[in-house]
Amino acid sequence: MSAPRYAYLGPAGTFTEAALRQVATPQEATYLPQVDVVSAIEAVRTGEADYAVVAIENSVEGGVTAVLDTLATGDPLVLLREMLVPVTFVLAARAGTRLADIRRISAHPHAWAQCRRWLRTNLPGVVHVPATSNTAPAALLAGSTQDLGFDAALVPPPALEHYGLEPIAHHVADNEHAVTRFVLVGHPGRVPEPTGADKTTLVVHLPSNQAGALLEMLEQFSARGVNLSRIESRPIGDSLGRYSFSIDAEGHVQDERMAEALMGLHRVCPHVRFLGSYPRVDAPHGAVRPGTFDADFVAARAWVAALREGRGH
Repeated sequence: MSAPRYAYLGPAGTFTEAALRQVATPQEATYLPQVDVVSAIEAVRTGEADYAVVAIENSVEGGVTAVLDTLATGDPLVLLREMLVPVTFVLAARAGTRLADIRRISAHPHAWAQCRRWLRTNLPGVVHVPATSNTAPAALLAGSTQDLGFDAALVPPPALEHYGLEPIAHHVADNEHAVTRFVLVGHPGRVPEPTGADKTTLVVHLPSNQAGALLEMLEQFSARGVNLSRIESRPIGDSLGRYSFSIDAEGHVQDERMAEALMGLHRVCPHVRFLGSYPRVDAPHGAVRPGTFDADFVAARAWVAALREGRGH
């Protein structure tokens, strides 16, 4: 059998590649670098790749909107697992470049946002040249001696050796504890068994555009004791004022409380897209509320069944 194919944001040396290496090594899989996260996801839809690894959330910048929006529409895909990667940056350039020489820096928008305070202090007035990934400008600097429109780049530390660049400044990120959550994306299939520490990701449209609509949607989780670890609004795109919600909920679709919440959403919301239940990499933040354990739901259904048969009271 051929090795599984993984699409990811390239070129080599990105944080995404570091996340992919947590899933499969280059000896176990075929790596397919892509120019952006949308291309990585679409490679799975078109059959060019079997899986994609993409960033979905950063502890500093929040959700990766391109990933959230791409998963919310189109042919259904699901999240199979998640990975965490610490995020740090160095300012790199060709040999001989000095800090005083730098007027333009190429960086992925998320990298720029995570270093803006250092840049404002040490390089006031420097111009941001957007890049498609965290290593794309490093590859350009290494592959050409021409003027590329920028003097230096914000890159992951491993990119220095990989692309033969010189460090101008280390530890340029404003938050040394930043972390990015990545997900493994694949085609729908049988949902893996619950582990006891799981996460379910959904896309939900509000039941109406009236006062209380958001509360009605959130009550489907609250009433069943399902804690939300992330909720973000995203424009649906067909008109102003219409939003969907990207949600991470603690629990597995096989958990009684989660199944009941999903049924509630299906009853009151016009659109619910299930994006998978998968093991979470950190421990659950919220404890299961009394009365919402699986046994509680099973006992409640048995009681109602007995009432219908005239055996209960």
